[in-house]
Amino acid sequence: MLGEIAMYCFVILVLTGVYLTFFFNASTQDVVYHGRYGPLRGVHMSEAYHSAIRLSFDVRAGLVFRQIHHWAALIFVASIVTHLCRIFFTGAFRRPRELNWIVGVSLLLLAIANGFTGYSLPDDLLSGTGLRIAYSIVLAIPFVGTWLAFLFFGGQFPAAALEPRLFILHVLLVPALIMALLTAHLAILWRQKHTQFRGPGRTERNVVGSFLWPTYTLRSLGLFAAVAALLSALGGLAQINPVWLYGPFKPAAVSTAAQPDWYVGWLEGALRLAPPWRLHIFGYTISELFWPGILLPGITFGLLYLWPFLEARITGDHLEHHLLDSPRERPMRTAIGVGVLTFYIVLVVAGAQDIFAQKLGVGIPTVTNTLRILLFALPLLLAFFAWRTCHDLQQRGAREEDYPRPYPKARTPSDVTGHTPAPDATQPGPRRSSAGRAAAAVGAAVAAAGGYLVGRRRPKRIVFEETRKK
Repeated sequence: MLGEIAMYCFVILVLTGVYLTFFFNASTQDVVYHGRYGPLRGVHMSEAYHSAIRLSFDVRAGLVFRQIHHWAALIFVASIVTHLCRIFFTGAFRRPRELNWIVGVSLLLLAIANGFTGYSLPDDLLSGTGLRIAYSIVLAIPFVGTWLAFLFFGGQFPAAALEPRLFILHVLLVPALIMALLTAHLAILWRQKHTQFRGPGRTERNVVGSFLWPTYTLRSLGLFAAVAALLSALGGLAQINPVWLYGPFKPAAVSTAAQPDWYVGWLEGALRLAPPWRLHIFGYTISELFWPGILLPGITFGLLYLWPFLEARITGDHLEHHLLDSPRERPMRTAIGVGVLTFYIVLVVAGAQDIFAQKLGVGIPTVTNTLRILLFALPLLLAFFAWRTCHDLQQRGAREEDYPRPYPKARTPSDVTGHTPAPDATQPGPRRSSAGRAAAAVGAAVAAAGGYLVGRRRPKRIVFEETRKK
């Protein structure tokens, strides 16, 4: 289902993108705006930004298609991430499905890249700020950063060749790669068949499911209609990326509360939390941007690509698997997944540290230091909580197998005589779950952090002035 949602979002992205391409002009040529939007009349801007404003105010249904396109991109990446999480926690990446896992991770990488290029095309102040950050990150690559920056950005930022290159990447090259990988994914899936959870009649050698026609086909078409309806409702009712409020990009200008889309928010958060470490090796400078902007994404996607082989090597399990695991059956894998997800969620939150500082009334250094602590403490705590929860669920399942619960409920002696018998010492009694203790510890830690932030707020200074009568 999650994979189908991603595929249907991609279909809607292609359809809306074709419509938007008819009216968008990817050019940095300077023009003066004289359209319907009053606050921008007489303002110098690039042709790309001018066409984005014209799409929003002058083209019939242009704004709706822009917003549907943007919402579809967000849900496209979200469905891929959720789908990969489902595959990870259930062990669906194991042999013989390692290749399909690699295809899925590649789809995630391409979806992020295509989303970022499309987000940067309107040439507004917010997207231009993101491109400037990306240019600085590419320059931070040791030894080859300057050549790569010249290759992708067309020279010193901002270059006139950048906008056409982004347009070609966004509408031609990356979508073609995504379409090819989706086709390969479906072909491999057709060959290997779906995985399934354990159940009656389900083994490692068969697949129990519904017929392709008409059951599965009609259900899939209904899901496509639901996805299209949801995206249409979001595009018509929920405003997103109002580029007319940001203004055209100017290298000397920057806006406050500037956050990118969520799928690159973890990179923004890493840049904000990373310490200013700069090294000089053999006459080359390794910038402080290298650690969060290059090393962290490299480790992230490198481990994602290698995970099926690493787990098989560590556990010694090289058998073929067609039945899925329950997350509680693999406590260590579940704990690692929960910890890693928590780590990146904290990074996404850190991408909006200035907004949290403003809303909480504290300084940005206070929020930064708190998030630096949570970045490592919270994943470890929640990973331990997940590990203990899996063990508790395993023990509870074992006790239920040893002492099955009667159904329907059997009458007890107290129902007949009104007398409650003494408990049997051979039966397992209730005990406090370690997961409950871990949850209490998490609540105490969160309460302590919140109390610290509130306690550090500066009290408002009230000045009393005495008025004298003349």
